[in-house]
Amino acid sequence: MEEGIMFLTELDSFAGIQRRYIVKREAGTDPRYGKHPKSRSAEELISSGVINLDKPPGPTSHEVVAWIKELLKIGKAGHGGTLEPPTGGGDTPRSPAYYR
Repeated sequence: MEEGIMFLTELDSFAGIQRRYIVKREAGTDPRYGKHPKSRSAEELISSGVINLDKPPGPTSHEVVAWIKELLKIGKAGHGGTLEPPTGGGDTPRSPAYYR
């Protein structure tokens, strides 16, 4: 089984999802353009990764981003949309239109 499909099936298994993937073409990734997620160093994952965060009530989104930058010792971090809890009866946080 191709390395990328193996990675996806591991993620599916972790999430309790069962899928069948159809591979149209197997191709390796040119190392100049990326690498398999499991092959990335901690520094690479932090510098280009995403943190899925359930922000507790209290601190602002800006404060949480500042804490992450300090904890991970990185110069750049941000958030897409608000990290505030939902309002008005919804069940998901608000996010910018480009995430929808």
